[in-house]
Amino acid sequence: MAISFHVVPAVGLPFLVEPTSDSVVVGRSSDAEIAVPDRAMSRRHARLFRSGDRWYVEDLGSRNGTVLDGRRIESPTVLAAGSILRVGATTINVDGSEVGAVMVGDAAGFDSRTVFRPVAELLREPEGLAEAGEGAADGLRRYAARLKVLTEVHQALDRSMSLDELLELILDRAFETLQPEEGAIVLRGEDGEYVRAASRTLRDAKSRTLYSRNLVRQVVEEGQAALVFDAATDERFNQAVSLLGAGVRSLIAAPLLDPHGPLGMIVLSSSLGVRRFTEDDMELLSSLASIAAMRICNTRLAEQALERERLERDVALARQIQVGLLPAELPTIEGWQLFARNKPSRGVSGDFYKVEQVDDGSCAVLIADVSGKGIAASLLTASLEALSAGLIHDGVAPDEVFGRVSHLLFERTPPEKFATAFLATFRPGEGLFRFCNAGHNPGILLRTGGDVDWLHSTGVPLGILAEAGYTASEAILRPGDTIVLYTDGLTEAAGPDEEEYGEERLAGFCGRHRADDLQTLAAAIEADQDGFVEGTPYADDRTLVLIRRT
Repeated sequence: MAISFHVVPAVGLPFLVEPTSDSVVVGRSSDAEIAVPDRAMSRRHARLFRSGDRWYVEDLGSRNGTVLDGRRIESPTVLAAGSILRVGATTINVDGSEVGAVMVGDAAGFDSRTVFRPVAELLREPEGLAEAGEGAADGLRRYAARLKVLTEVHQALDRSMSLDELLELILDRAFETLQPEEGAIVLRGEDGEYVRAASRTLRDAKSRTLYSRNLVRQVVEEGQAALVFDAATDERFNQAVSLLGAGVRSLIAAPLLDPHGPLGMIVLSSSLGVRRFTEDDMELLSSLASIAAMRICNTRLAEQALERERLERDVALARQIQVGLLPAELPTIEGWQLFARNKPSRGVSGDFYKVEQVDDGSCAVLIADVSGKGIAASLLTASLEALSAGLIHDGVAPDEVFGRVSHLLFERTPPEKFATAFLATFRPGEGLFRFCNAGHNPGILLRTGGDVDWLHSTGVPLGILAEAGYTASEAILRPGDTIVLYTDGLTEAAGPDEEEYGEERLAGFCGRHRADDLQTLAAAIEADQDGFVEGTPYADDRTLVLIRRT
């Protein structure tokens, strides 16, 4: 039998494969004849092959197995038209040419099983009515009646409402005009799967599934309206328990099409003793579906706009709260100069800094970078600030602060959430700079004589281990020496060629500008970075803290 495979990946658009050989391999390897970037699929997952006049499927020792019509296969198994293969997270629908559609023009009457027609053709058809010969008057009358119904539908739907309200109103109009026993609107979800978004039944309180995978493929993905005269006699549907078990016999369906892709479909059904749908019904439903798709798209866009506005307000509030956690101004310390700046990449930041004069007369400087970006990261920075604030204020040594904070973060956050941090203390009248580096970028110590020293890590990032040990290190700052602390958003900034700015470039640039005052030095670093990235958006938050002994 002639055969084709309709492949529906977990991510990406569906595609059709018509094999040109008697054996094709399915897998995520680029060498496979049907190659799908599916992480749940093995490199060579399964083989589809012809033997005699039949096609078979066999699993090639895949990790997750191959499932045919709901059952995992253990040996080569025969494929039939309408079979559904599950390979990893990908679905493959099997189609055979011997169950091709009966098209209008093939003298399709009530004895025919199914009519499929492209929706574009149905929506264009009225253009030729004025030139029709015999029967033109009847055609025009039908067209006028159809326009009247569609005008009423337009008016009914032309008001602001939620998506759920809109779907219910669409079903209202469909039931009023076409009088089915049951109806459903099926929409494509964000994961690519089709789900029933709204339904109605006149039979009893329990709604039913009114569609099969074959119907979805033919109607939605191929843009065709369907008229099924008797589902029990059509090979596409007579194995669909969801349809026949519900007593569905006569059925019409039309796709909900958007210029950017299919949205889903609307399907109406009835038992033959109550309602037998006609081609006129199919045409009317197609026109109604065209209006409904436009309204659904507009409603979704309006809801997305409202959601964006809410998110922007939330981000603005989160940024306001976060800015409140940062020092409003840096303390004035005799014999020292300080500068600090935070620039988020997404409205709110996963970076944090703190400069505080402690009760014992010393000064503490903290810079931190939590994993992730956006609001989730900003929440973790707030938690980090709260956990460390009291300890720093009480003059607890940097290594002890990090030991306690790391344990608390480990208990309160999932494994993928952690923070790198650099905490230092110094006394105004002295040059001793005592610091602890928890997996953070190495600090840069610019000596007045031209040398550059690196203040490397003295422990793991905070929150990685339940019990982590930290050690403190020391450096002596002489008058004119400058320390540069920063987060990786600054050194990992990249240009169009994806080359990163880097720690060495930062240290070299700061070394050449070591005589500048701190405000000028910070502005020069930013200007140099902007020139380096050449307009490429910064992917991460950037925080800079400068400390100079005068």
